[in-house]
Amino acid sequence: MIHHGTSASDFGLFPYLVIQRAELYPNANSNMKEPSRSYEETILVIEPGRTEKNYWTDLWRYRELFLILAWRDVAVRYKQTVIGILWAILRPLLTMIVFTVLFGRIAKLPSDGQAPYALLVFAAMLPWTLFSNALSEASNSLINNANLIGKVYFPRLIIPTATLVTAFIDFLISFILLLGMMIYYQFVPGWPILYLPFFIVLALLASLGPGLWITALNVKYRDFRYVIPFVVQFGLYISPVGFSSNVIPEQWRLLYSLNPMVGVIDGFRWCILGGNSPIYMPGFLLSLAIIIFFLWLGISRFRKTEKTFADLI
Repeated sequence: MIHHGTSASDFGLFPYLVIQRAELYPNANSNMKEPSRSYEETILVIEPGRTEKNYWTDLWRYRELFLILAWRDVAVRYKQTVIGILWAILRPLLTMIVFTVLFGRIAKLPSDGQAPYALLVFAAMLPWTLFSNALSEASNSLINNANLIGKVYFPRLIIPTATLVTAFIDFLISFILLLGMMIYYQFVPGWPILYLPFFIVLALLASLGPGLWITALNVKYRDFRYVIPFVVQFGLYISPVGFSSNVIPEQWRLLYSLNPMVGVIDGFRWCILGGNSPIYMPGFLLSLAIIIFFLWLGISRFRKTEKTFADLI
């Protein structure tokens, strides 16, 4: 039975329809000998703007869909691959080896304090891989779920945010290798390690803002799906992954921090290496402000174009 004021979205339908249904024959089980003494009309109320008004509430109500999409992405991530989840370890590991040889052995760039250079590089590879994977997956998420978008209503914001779970799972797998390296080098982190969850969330937010904006553009202009790999590859070399940001001249460090991943990577290194890798606070605050700005910009642009996705995709 549907009671007064029940939203049709409670039953998986469009949330802008509010149905009020009456009981015409409440005594229907009494062999239908007497008509009911009570009678009410069935009223269908179409409330304009309900989708917009309850959008953020709908995000919570559709949380099960978020979990289903996230689990599906994780399940198919390495399906039909020979070594499976080991790819989550091999990619950052091989990049770390190349950067250690190139910057540590050939260029002879200094490490932070007494930290081994390999540990310095891998402590930066983790947030960068988390960021790049999340950005790439979120940017193509709407295109990859085109059939779902055209068939049923739900807040489209669920699709790109669900892809962050896959990137986070890869991060956790790679983090096991970091623990092994710390044991090998007999390196024990200090109390700053407690702040690591904050910088993990910050790396995900840094990817979500641009990812929302790009995935919205990708629906109309499919060229962007070919631009993202180039941007990610270019960003890897201009970010302090293979080297410490301390090698940047002091007068340029604040300008260098316009790259939002500089603050995130420096924060990761500080959590893992402690006093060997202090945070440049003015640069970190600038990176944080840029992350917040792009997150606001990405959400606003995504929401502005969301109504057109089903028509364009």
